[in-house]
Parts: sequence; structure tokens; C-alpha cells
Amino acid sequence: METGNEIYAQYDNRTIRVYQAYNPVIAQEALRLQTFGTHFSLSRMTWIKPSFLWMMYRCGWCSKKDQEMTLALDIRREVFDELLRQAVLTHPADGMDGAAWRQKLDTSPVRVQWDPDRRPDGSPLGRRAIQMGVRDTAVTQMLGGIVRIEDMTPLVKKWDAKRRAGTLDRSELPRERLYPVTDPEICRNLVIR
Repeated sequence: METGNEIYAQYDNRTIRVYQAYNPVIAQEALRLQTFGTHFSLSRMTWIKPSFLWMMYRCGWCSKKDQEMTLALDIRREVFDELLRQAVLTHPADGMDGAAWRQKLDTSPVRVQWDPDRRPDGSPLGRRAIQMGVRDTAVTQMLGGIVRIEDMTPLVKKWDAKRRAGTLDRSELPRERLYPVTDPEICRNLVIR
């Protein structure tokens, strides 16, 4: 049985894949440059999600305004792991000192929120998926760690049509597996189980 806060992702020895949804202006520029350009705001927090189905739930399978395109960003694992090291939960976990947590949250360039992971139909799984908000220096780190940006939008549209018709085979979707987080401090700070 799947339970708790776990990072499921598509990854290999070098990179981990995270997803973001954008409007076509930002997305097409990022695809052309293979990084983010002038239409991407470096001054606001941007959220990355390793779970494809959580991203689909969040962007409505590319149907929501300003989320019409889904990009897959392959980021070097050491960069992703460093973002985890810097991260602070968006809400204090049980037993955390509220004042100390608030101070860390206010100063950290990375925030982590755990939300129910999803099935293709949008119903929740018995585990929680991570989404990471990055800002300030963390955005620069993330951008420096990008190895490749891929447009997932055509596949998303195809899979969504099959999903709505009841013919989507889950094996067609990105294959994600448990991402190893071995640093006990990260596990403790982010309540990874």
C-alpha cells in the first residue's frame, strides 16, 4: 500500500524530470532556447512537479488559462537534490517550532508542499506528491541545472482524449518510480517517508 510523502519521478543516473505548465509565449521561447527567456519572470516563485499526473490534475490536462502547454524539464540530479536541501515546508509539521519554521520559510528560496498524488481520472492515490516552489537564487540554480526541455503538450492532448474516451492505458504514461532521498536531514525536514 502506498502511503505518506514520497517523491515519484522519471529519472536516470544523471537527471530527474519535472513538469511545469505555461502559456504558449513562455513555453515556445523555452523550447527554442532550451532554457527560459525574457518572457519568464525571474522575480516570482515558480513551481516544479516531478509527478506527471499531479501536473495534469493541476493544469487540467493543458486546458487551464496560462497553462496550455506542459513542459518536461530534465534537471541534473545534484541540482534537484540541492533544492531539496534548501527547502522548507509551506506548513509546519507536527512538533516543529512555529517561530523557527516561519523564519526559515521567510528566508528559504525553496518551498515544498505535499498534495495528494493522482490517478489519470484525477482521483487521489494513497500517497502525497511533492511540488517545489523555487525563487531567487533557487531559480538560477534550477535554470543552470536544465539539461533538456521537452514539449509534452501533443502527448498530453492525445492521452487526455484517450482518458476521456476510457481507452487510456496507464502504461502509455511516463513511468515514474520512487526517487531515492538518502539524506536523513532532508527526510526529516520535509517529512519524507
